[in-house]
Amino acid sequence: MKVFAISDLHLSLNNPKPMDIFGPTWEGYIDKIFSDWRAKVTDEDIVLLAGDFSWAMRIEESVADFRLLENLPGKKVIIRGNHDYWWKSISAVRAILPENFYAVQNDAVKFGNVIICGTRGWSVPERGATQSEEDEKIFKREVIRLELTLQAAEKIRAEGDSVVCMIHYPPMNFSRDDSPMTELIEKYKVSAAVFGHLHGMKNPRTCFEKNGVRYYLTSCDAVGNKLTEICCNPPHEN
Repeated sequence: MKVFAISDLHLSLNNPKPMDIFGPTWEGYIDKIFSDWRAKVTDEDIVLLAGDFSWAMRIEESVADFRLLENLPGKKVIIRGNHDYWWKSISAVRAILPENFYAVQNDAVKFGNVIICGTRGWSVPERGATQSEEDEKIFKREVIRLELTLQAAEKIRAEGDSVVCMIHYPPMNFSRDDSPMTELIEKYKVSAAVFGHLHGMKNPRTCFEKNGVRYYLTSCDAVGNKLTEICCNPPHEN
């Protein structure tokens, strides 16, 4: 069983919003992703979708976007992104998911010896910058939610299990300073953290290690519209 990830698909079957207006990287990007997906993934594998899945505004409008991925191989695990306006409650989301789709929100799901947990997150302030009162409020709430999902993973964790945490926003700033979010990820001994949200970066670093955790940026334009294979073992074990 392998674990792959890609994020920020921004599907829009019922809410047409062509992404190629943002540059040539987005031209035909869905076909490129699906072609790479079919070449790499088997039904035994896991594919993580780290937020901004659909431009739909209402949950019923998102169904067509899920159907688009329904016949692709693998078990798909999704979290909410900042543009997933259709995502109102986890129960409503799970009610419309096709077979082999799993939604995670402040909880966790286990496949074999791999546990997937996740939450949306929020922007981590840059060094010396101050957050608005509203941003600070949301950030603190998202830190609590991150710990909830990590606690849920810990409850079902057995010896030898690996934990992969999805968080849509990067859990650190551009300087990669320690943050309340990275501290929690380290505290709960997460093997790998997958995030998205960032777009339009020139030569982005899509995989790096920080304090014993491997981090992956998987925004589809950042990874060339190809799935990234996630190493689930802690860096010191490789």
